[in-house]
Amino acid sequence: MEEVMNGLESFGLNELWIVKVMSVSIATVLMHFIVAFVFRQLVKASRKSVSFWDDVLVVAASRPVPVVIWVVGISIVLKVIGKQTDNEFFEFVPILRDTAITVCFAWFFWRLIKESCQRYLGQQRERGEYVDYTTVDALSKLGRLIVFVGAVLTLMQTFGFSVSGLLAAGGIGGIAIGFAAKDILANFFGGLTIYADRPFVVGDWIRSPDKDIEGTVEKISWRYTQIRRFNKNPLYVPNAIFTTIVVENPSRMTNRRINETIGIRYDDIGVMAAIVSDVKAMLTAHKEIDTTKTLIVNFNAFNASSVDFFIYTFSRTVVWEEFHAVKQDVLLKIADIIAKHGAEIAFPTQTLHFTNGEMPSD
Repeated sequence: MEEVMNGLESFGLNELWIVKVMSVSIATVLMHFIVAFVFRQLVKASRKSVSFWDDVLVVAASRPVPVVIWVVGISIVLKVIGKQTDNEFFEFVPILRDTAITVCFAWFFWRLIKESCQRYLGQQRERGEYVDYTTVDALSKLGRLIVFVGAVLTLMQTFGFSVSGLLAAGGIGGIAIGFAAKDILANFFGGLTIYADRPFVVGDWIRSPDKDIEGTVEKISWRYTQIRRFNKNPLYVPNAIFTTIVVENPSRMTNRRINETIGIRYDDIGVMAAIVSDVKAMLTAHKEIDTTKTLIVNFNAFNASSVDFFIYTFSRTVVWEEFHAVKQDVLLKIADIIAKHGAEIAFPTQTLHFTNGEMPSD
């Protein structure tokens, strides 16, 4: 032992230094186990509460806090060692400590935002309540972006870079970057427009008369929107496209329209008024027809092979499958009404008239 101490003294070290290092090391280990125990108890307690915010806070802090304890303990140990030696490495200990703590704080807020988003969406799904996934996702991404930018600026300041000078130079550099990455920026601001105006959200069925775009929205990122076509192929559309095209959102329709023209024979024109009247009465009494919307049934036109009337009305349901069932029921009832009046639905025919009852010669 004496030889060890003599060796330490040859490096300028003494027993007090050893005591300090051992004390800090033991304290760090004890703090680590104490914090781990406290977090285990907090996890059990948070599970009993109704609110999910305490769960989010505990989960978000469970990993960064122990790392901070070790960073602080190791930095104190290195500081003690640095006072006993002339090694230039120990001059960087405060910078490395501040860097690690900054990263841990950014890590904490990143996990806090991510966990909050996931727990909120999960809770709303369990309750069966409506969730605007687009807005929640946008706020989550924006929050994490702010955390990332703030951490980067703090680290630059820690390493001695002038943040104010960087921001001033960014005005000039931003012009060059803007020209070089104009498509990326256009897509980014296109994404912001979608998040702000919300012409559609995840789960909506959209289509555009300007482009060959139709399907269900699956994902809205900062650069592109992922759409699942009805043939199940994925379609990736740059967000900038949506700032220059017309987008229809059938998912937000209030009703589905039934707009049909039906023709009967010219021989049945005498019962046209009665058929139109009965069809309108049938639609008015139909429980799946929304009578608060436009409802029209009228004789419409003399066609080449038929006399036509049309129906224009709206169903209560907007579900595609249910709408077609309603439409089928309406059309079959119209066919029954036409048959009840002794009329027939017309089909293309041609009538030949012969003069003086003579048949044409071959």
